[in-house]
Amino acid sequence: MTIHLAGRVRRLVPQTLVVAVLAGGAGAYVVAEKTVRLSVDGRVQTVHTFAADVEGVLRQQHIGVGGHDLVAPEPGRTLHNGDAVAVRYGRPLTLTLDGRQRQVWTTGTTVADALRQLGVRADGAFVDASRGAAIGRRGLELSVRTQRRLTVVADGRARIVRTHAVTVGGAVADAGLFLGPEDTLSPAVGAFPPDGGTATVVRVRTSEAVRREPVPYRVVRHHDAHLARGTTVVDVEGRDGVREIHYTVRTVDGVPGPAHVLSTEVTREPVAEVVRVGTYSAGASTGRGGPGRREPAAPGRQEPPVRGGGGGLDWHGLAQCESGGRVNAVDPSGRYGGLYQFDTQTWRSLGGRGRPQDASAAEQTLRAQRLYASRGAAPWPVCGRHLLHG
Repeated sequence: MTIHLAGRVRRLVPQTLVVAVLAGGAGAYVVAEKTVRLSVDGRVQTVHTFAADVEGVLRQQHIGVGGHDLVAPEPGRTLHNGDAVAVRYGRPLTLTLDGRQRQVWTTGTTVADALRQLGVRADGAFVDASRGAAIGRRGLELSVRTQRRLTVVADGRARIVRTHAVTVGGAVADAGLFLGPEDTLSPAVGAFPPDGGTATVVRVRTSEAVRREPVPYRVVRHHDAHLARGTTVVDVEGRDGVREIHYTVRTVDGVPGPAHVLSTEVTREPVAEVVRVGTYSAGASTGRGGPGRREPAAPGRQEPPVRGGGGGLDWHGLAQCESGGRVNAVDPSGRYGGLYQFDTQTWRSLGGRGRPQDASAAEQTLRAQRLYASRGAAPWPVCGRHLLHG
């Protein structure tokens, strides 16, 4: 049986369309035309279609989509009259974010859209392209440096800096600080500066210095039979030498560490003192001597020790033996001081004030002579022989 539909189909177009004839010519069915709002990357057009689903209308409009593209609703969704179909093409983006590069895809058509879609915090950020710049289908290379707040502690104070730097060293430079060659930074110079973090600068300096110290001279004594016993004559004045010590000191935030000696050099040799000691005469007075710890005495200002004199006694020789001829000498125990190594009690019993090592050489010798007048050489059991015999 043949069905004549020509008149009816003509009346239904463009609302309906005969789609197929049933097998064996038994019948046919028709599909209604739909009006669809199609948006492709934001460009909107109205499309009339007989497609049954989203994929069909895209194929009808020659719109191909791939794995990075966005289609809404999904391609297999049934299409109804009045539906809206949106297509967003994926765009490759070479994004360098805070110094780290990566490849991403975005369906944003502008830089601002892409940043928003990728969740990049753009407030206050440095972006090397206009935020309204279009991103074509071929994509874009984009560099973004977000803004961070960092506290920099240096030189005893804290500075707050807002920076786009991608390293701690760059953030410190943005704070207006200069790092010396030995300075240290925590976190490290190349580390990423975290938002709200703290960077600490430690100032390190190494300096060289020279210290000069005396080299004590020695005393050479010659016996002279032409001089009376107990008499001494200084033929050559002794003079200390000079030793230079070159060293380095490392300071950390202004606090010096221990010195490191680089070299030691004697720049001036000491001059030995030459003394003639008289041996002539018999019956030179001798002290009572005796074993035991030497006693001390004497006050005053710094003056050269008395040489010779003092009733024919060698006070210079006694001072050299007791203290090395140093007016302000103090023994390791801290009990005895001065040229003749008085203890404080003896010193004050002889009329001295303060400490013996703070008195002059002349005053110390005066009080030593008083002590000798009352007790002989006994207060100096070891060195008394120098006083009596030179």
